[in-house]
Amino acid sequence: MSYCVIITTTSTEEEALKIAESLVEMRLVACAQVLGPIASTYIWQDKREISREWLCLFKTKEELFPIIEEKIKRLHSYTVPEIVSLPITEGSKDYLAWIEDVLSEGKEGKS
Repeated sequence: MSYCVIITTTSTEEEALKIAESLVEMRLVACAQVLGPIASTYIWQDKREISREWLCLFKTKEELFPIIEEKIKRLHSYTVPEIVSLPITEGSKDYLAWIEDVLSEGKEGKS
């Protein structure tokens, strides 16, 4: 199995928590963390922007990325939300087994 951390940012804590709770409830992610506020500096429509945002980290399987991406886009208020996946190249066997167990239980519950 291949595991990853999916990252997105939101403009409000409420939106971040809504996305996090939804993905955990659907068992698309084993764990969701919301951190913030953070300061983000970026270029948007040819202007430098500085925004206060909340960072979301989702632990999941790489194969679930397309479904998670679609769910985040549906729940997100940004026109172009950040949705990136970083592979977990190393990890505690116990932790990765826990991710597998949580996500496997979700599949059985959906049948």
